[in-house]
Amino acid sequence: MKNINFKKTLFGVLKLCVLGVLIGALGGLVGGCFSHLLYFVTNVREAASWLIFLLPLGGIVTVVLHRVSRMSDYGGTNEIIHRLEDKGPIRVIAAPLIFISTAITHLFGGSAGREGAAIQLGGTIAYALSNILRLKEKECTVFIMSGMSAVFAGVFGTPLTAAFFVLEFKLAANVVSFAILPCFISAVVAEKVSSLMGVAEEVFHLSNITTFTFDSIAKIIVLSIGISVFGKVMCFFFHKSELWVKKLISNPLLRSVLGAAVIVALTVIVGDMRYNGSGMSIAIEAVKGNSYWFDFILKIIFTAITLAAGFKGGEIVPTFCIGATFGCVLGSVLELDVGFSAALGLVGLFCCTTNSLINAILLGIEMFGFAALPYYLLICLIIWPLSVKKGLFYNRFFTPKSLLKRKSVNK
Repeated sequence: MKNINFKKTLFGVLKLCVLGVLIGALGGLVGGCFSHLLYFVTNVREAASWLIFLLPLGGIVTVVLHRVSRMSDYGGTNEIIHRLEDKGPIRVIAAPLIFISTAITHLFGGSAGREGAAIQLGGTIAYALSNILRLKEKECTVFIMSGMSAVFAGVFGTPLTAAFFVLEFKLAANVVSFAILPCFISAVVAEKVSSLMGVAEEVFHLSNITTFTFDSIAKIIVLSIGISVFGKVMCFFFHKSELWVKKLISNPLLRSVLGAAVIVALTVIVGDMRYNGSGMSIAIEAVKGNSYWFDFILKIIFTAITLAAGFKGGEIVPTFCIGATFGCVLGSVLELDVGFSAALGLVGLFCCTTNSLINAILLGIEMFGFAALPYYLLICLIIWPLSVKKGLFYNRFFTPKSLLKRKSVNK
């Protein structure tokens, strides 16, 4: 009987690994195409800055597309995660819809990322394929997780981060154990495929890494606490601004037009398009040691208004920008190397706002290398217990409190 169960389990894992290669290749192709599309529309916007004045039109198109496709109530990334937890259906129309609407956001100058769209694309495509392949419920869940990992890796070029981003969701242990290898395989395959398509990895070089001393440890502890407090404020502002705007302006079309008009006005006041788009270029400059003290404040305002207005994209890349610039500013106050503290700010704020420990550490390794690994460990181990309960994805990740609750229930 044990041999039969073992063979059945082994066959199941091998099947999911083969499917991981399949969805990894497809996810890498989709992620590569998506990345090139966003690079193209971003270059068009930068070459024709007048396109910012068409942002209200972009908002109207986005709302109309969602209304025509009966997706006005679409919950984005949280809806895909909800499918993994509660076994509900995924509306397949979400894939082309998020593809087009994210491109619209970036073309006309909305402040949003691309990782949310990548996760939604991967999950939706995998769900559609799972129906064609007639996978069982558990296999379908793992396949969707592999698809999410694949497109995430295809867009960012960080396979470990992509795989563990999905694996740290609050799912049943037997699902996660089955999903580890397929998610990793799909992410690696996707990264290879997208790199062959010319998608560059999000990798940076740290010129100065602070020596690991008692003084530097004390400063990084202060930096960690500052990031955790700031992360709570940022998430509160993101969530509340969306609720306030929806309460104040109930009509989605009017909300989108007025929100876009505010972004246009702010862009004109600032005098350039520094805070439009994903903000990754600002994060890169911060890691190089170049940042204004108000960068993180303005990026929060631009992103909160963009998302509250109903534009699509994601929050993680703007969070990279916000974390890097905040770390750069606080690091200068603490007399740390500003570029190095910007890197820690990026990793730390990601850890805080997504409730993810392992994933944040892996993000630091894949983006900035192994040399500063002790610092990633230190900052994440301090921030994770203090992480935001209602983070960017409505607490879909494990936190120390949720783990303790689960242990007490099991007892």
